[in-house]
Amino acid sequence: MTLDNHSSRPAHLAGLDLLASAVILLDGDGRISYANAAAENLLESSLKALSRQKLTALFLNPEELAGICAQALEHKFSDLRQDLSLERLGREPLRVHSIVSALDAPRDGVLIELRENVQQLKLDREERILDQSQVNKELIRNLAHEIKNPLGGIRGAAQLLELELPALHLSELREYTQVIIKEADRLQTLVDRLLAPHRRPHIVGDVNIHEVCERVRSLILAEFPSGLTISRDYDASIPEFRGDKEQLIQTVLNIAHNAAQALAERIEAGDAELIFKTRVARQVTLAKVRYGLALDLHIIDNGPGIAPQICDRIFYPLVSGREGGSGLGLTLAQTFVQQHLGVIECESRPGYTDFRIVLPLP
Repeated sequence: MTLDNHSSRPAHLAGLDLLASAVILLDGDGRISYANAAAENLLESSLKALSRQKLTALFLNPEELAGICAQALEHKFSDLRQDLSLERLGREPLRVHSIVSALDAPRDGVLIELRENVQQLKLDREERILDQSQVNKELIRNLAHEIKNPLGGIRGAAQLLELELPALHLSELREYTQVIIKEADRLQTLVDRLLAPHRRPHIVGDVNIHEVCERVRSLILAEFPSGLTISRDYDASIPEFRGDKEQLIQTVLNIAHNAAQALAERIEAGDAELIFKTRVARQVTLAKVRYGLALDLHIIDNGPGIAPQICDRIFYPLVSGREGGSGLGLTLAQTFVQQHLGVIECESRPGYTDFRIVLPLP
């Protein structure tokens, strides 16, 4: 077998390193004789470390995979395709689509192709987000109600105390009672915002998503009249759908306004940009329901990006990447999108942040 001096790999298999899917060759004993670069990445190990190991030894639940490989060695099928969830110690399970084929070589073995099951990963992630969102909503609702009553009592007591203060000391002590009253009012406003999505009725009507985007565009440009460009990349074929127009305006506004505030330095430099982009997505699964058509709305900015330490938590209540932010805007946006049976996702890196909203279409 000829080896490539640069890679220490069989030269006749070098082309397999160009494939995006993982390719693994097993000998007749089920030991790894070759793994391409994608397989090294997927298994998080080098060919040198993997070589001569039994593939089944890499996983905690190898029975199904071992059975398939044994059948392949006995030539019970030419190739078999199957979705597998391969559990690993201390790491996330590998959810893959496998293609197992028997080799007709003198040294019979098995060729295995593994492709990450992206759709399953996406469904699992959406399910976790939905479950977390439901927990958050219950927590917020209960916490807000628990805070509301004592807060009213604190404010009322401070007002009564102010009235009872001797006139001689009123000017000196009134400052303290006013602090109590103002802080109680501030917390009351916060509690009201927490409860807002659960109080307001869901008003359904015909919605044109481009009217929603244009309304938000005009509001943002009124607040940031110079230094910010808002580009539009619309698909005019997107049909109207049933939804709460005001909720969707608030959703897009919360995201766009956060982006505009994050663009402060670029606005000052005059090269800040927001992009509203709409497309139609086909055959989309949202919360385990398959839809033929869906709205694919992107709100993209060229700002500094979201800090990595909060990127996975930006939709949690009271998590904010901005000084003085309440951390409620994206939580409300997620709530409103979920009330429309959709999902909201975010991809961010320095110079590029993309909030993607997917809603089912009729």
